[in-house]
Amino acid sequence: MNGVERQRFSTSDMVHSVAEMIEYITARITLNPGDVITTGTSLGIGIIEKPPVFLKEGDVMEVQIEGFPALRNTIGWEKE
Repeated sequence: MNGVERQRFSTSDMVHSVAEMIEYITARITLNPGDVITTGTSLGIGIIEKPPVFLKEGDVMEVQIEGFPALRNTIGWEKE
């Protein structure tokens, strides 16, 4: 978050395999080209820090799969 690496882990360390998650998701919805599945993790989450760390408007989040460019998103709250 904001240029600080918060998590790094292998998919082999996940409770459910990538194949299991895709099977579960596609049994309920159709995935289309460009869809992204984010899985989350219990490692590095801000709620367990002292004090807790939460996303704020303007924060920049990046996710990356080894060998691919990073996906970068800036946090913004939907305005009513």
